[in-house]
Amino acid sequence: MLRLPPFRFLVPKTSREAASMLADHGPDAMVVAGGTDLYPNMKRRQFEPKVLVSLRGIADTRGITANGGLRLGAMATLSAVAAHADVIARWPAVAKAAGLVSSPPLRNAGTIGGNLCVDTRCTYYNQTEFWRASIGYCMKKDGHICLVAPGSDKCWALSSSDTAPVMIALGAEVTLVGPKGERRIPVPQLFGRDGIAYLAKRPEEILTDIHVPDRAGWSMTYRKLRRRGSIDFPILGVAAAIQRDAGGIVTDARIVLGAVHTHPVEATDAQEFLKGKRLDAETIEMAAGIAYKPARPLDNADLSYAWRKRMARIEVGRALRELAGLPTGDLPPVVA
Repeated sequence: MLRLPPFRFLVPKTSREAASMLADHGPDAMVVAGGTDLYPNMKRRQFEPKVLVSLRGIADTRGITANGGLRLGAMATLSAVAAHADVIARWPAVAKAAGLVSSPPLRNAGTIGGNLCVDTRCTYYNQTEFWRASIGYCMKKDGHICLVAPGSDKCWALSSSDTAPVMIALGAEVTLVGPKGERRIPVPQLFGRDGIAYLAKRPEEILTDIHVPDRAGWSMTYRKLRRRGSIDFPILGVAAAIQRDAGGIVTDARIVLGAVHTHPVEATDAQEFLKGKRLDAETIEMAAGIAYKPARPLDNADLSYAWRKRMARIEVGRALRELAGLPTGDLPPVVA
């Protein structure tokens, strides 16, 4: 049985107090929200904090408000987001992504802010300490080289958030609170470009709110590829959002890929290609052929990286066909 290492557990009452605790304890401290990813990682000794700063007691990080735009408290559970009537009606991709994370019990505990900031993943990293020791460790924890790309000077662990691609596609922002104040940044600025330093926020900052703008008139979706229909992290995520005029011409488009790089990847060339065009079958096929090119899957996740690369093109096409009201080519569900 894997056991948690010893640690102190602090329960601040405000976001500013939590940020001050993180600053006081420095690298020995980590923040915990739902704990659905943190605690298993601690049991595997991927994380070994001496202090955990819990966000459970901070009332102002909860709640969901849809008044023009959408405000999600970072401690809102994934289940609450997925089931919220206003989110389903006006930001369906947000509800869908939240509802596809892990499994129902874990969505009841896991939070929207925690999923946005969830650790990057790699076959060589997400193992027990005994397993990692047997192969010599990797640079993300205790080692010096990336076992996926030994010649690389950076870690290639993959972004594993389901909600991050959707938030980027919809132009969301986050509020970060530090010991001396708060700031609000676009979601893409939250992420670094390395599998180790995967978050660009300051270590002492607390993510308290996610702000999604009003997207009335937009069509949006999220598609997740994984081996099983539950539990698994994504091996590919595709968020797509399209705005069209009264004549059906695309005026704006957003396509973001998850789990294909150390951070969510925006398919900027495909977005520009779609503007001014009608979302028909030929245009979709060409856009998908452009969109999958920035995907950089390596041999560090489930199934082969070559297949995952090909599936990026297929899933982008399926997402766009869904938004166009065309058949997606999905297999029908199996009925027992």
